[in-house]
Amino acid sequence: MKRRELLRTAAGAGAAAGAAGAATGTAAAQTEMADFGSHLDGVDGGTEDLRGQSEVTIQVGASGNGGNLAFSPAGVWIDPGTTVIWEWTGDGGGHNVQNVDGPAGLASETSGEAGFTYEFEFTEEHAGITNYECVPHSSLGMLGAVAVGNDVATVEVGGGGGGWPTSMEDFAHDVGVPIQKHYVGIVSFLGIAVSLVFTFYVLKYGESPNTGQGGV
Repeated sequence: MKRRELLRTAAGAGAAAGAAGAATGTAAAQTEMADFGSHLDGVDGGTEDLRGQSEVTIQVGASGNGGNLAFSPAGVWIDPGTTVIWEWTGDGGGHNVQNVDGPAGLASETSGEAGFTYEFEFTEEHAGITNYECVPHSSLGMLGAVAVGNDVATVEVGGGGGGWPTSMEDFAHDVGVPIQKHYVGIVSFLGIAVSLVFTFYVLKYGESPNTGQGGV
């Protein structure tokens, strides 16, 4: 390989390593979500940060938990002063919204009628996390929770939304291997350093009139 081609190859490798590190850092960016604890473990419906909205809607009888037995989203994080509207899909039989624990006293009728709604305005008095359930289907996982305000416990969640992992960190997280961000930075730095050392070595020792390789 000619020296000029080698330089281009090494430079490309270094740039690729830097780009990979930058891309990984971006993909590994994490956001906060209210920590709903064990109440929503294994429950379908997902969680959403809906702060900044004055009114949010939760479907009752959404697909999930082996049938149309989910609240969607199951967990919501909202600001004080937000009105939550539970709207029945009409699927999955009769459902209700009933407080399990927490500051808000949720209690709706049981209904299987599509379009039936139940509204509750969460104020400063309801700051914290209120867990609730559909009483007829709670044993099947039809559970929900509402986090109110910024003074709640939080957890970091990744940006992956399903599909193939977009970074080594996402892949490692999916298979249960913890990778810290500074490890990613160290690996990227080492990749660039190795490329530069390799290039220097070849320029200094790899080609000369005595190697029979020719000039530049």
